[in-house]
Amino acid sequence: MPVMPGAEPYHHRGGRVGVLLCHGFTGSPQSLRPWAEHLAAAGLSVELPRLPGHGTTWQEMSHTRWEDWYAELDRALAGLRGHCDEVFTAGLSLGGCMALRLAEVHGPGIRGVVVVNPSIANDVPLLALAPLLGLFVSSVRGVAGDIKKEGARELGYSRTPVKAAATLPRLWALTQSELHKVTQPVLAFHSPQDHVVKPTSLRILREKLTGGNLDVVELNDSYHVATLDNDADRIFAGSLEFINANASVPLQGE
Repeated sequence: MPVMPGAEPYHHRGGRVGVLLCHGFTGSPQSLRPWAEHLAAAGLSVELPRLPGHGTTWQEMSHTRWEDWYAELDRALAGLRGHCDEVFTAGLSLGGCMALRLAEVHGPGIRGVVVVNPSIANDVPLLALAPLLGLFVSSVRGVAGDIKKEGARELGYSRTPVKAAATLPRLWALTQSELHKVTQPVLAFHSPQDHVVKPTSLRILREKLTGGNLDVVELNDSYHVATLDNDADRIFAGSLEFINANASVPLQGE
């Protein structure tokens, strides 16, 4: 299946510190590309994979589930760890959820986590009926493009595949149940004006991460896709500062 122009994955071989970036549900690497390039310019090794079923058509995505997306991230992580001494994970929306899940699973193998408007809770009660709904309806209205900045555009689907969405509650429940395993430092960027993810996810993070390892930065001039919005530069600079503060080796290769 051809990939949409602009939705291609991004790879950069830099120094001994690596960052795995995870885009969101029905989105594409395009939403994180400027962030990835900013980190790469600072000397980091960067992996920004395209998740299976994303960046092509929503019909193709309907044949994938969260385990497929997570497996792709796990493969990219293994590649980063092959040439980096330390690795951080970062993500937008559902990508933030999977960045946290990687930290839960890999423990000390992940140095720290950066999330932007992470989605770790079911904000749509009707999702509980998605398996049944999928027998009658193949897609519903999409969630891409929640950006305040005039002229900015997210490359994502206008429709959400119901069968793929039906797999999300399991990922959310699994991630929530093991958040106590996240002892690494976590930096969360949060947009109060988010029309996709409700405040429940941030509340859960605050409740579960009680070890003093969570810092929250408010983004008051951005909507959900903040990495392409008015506060994008704050995310880029803040995440780089966070990585530099928590890495024990130089960001640039020696």
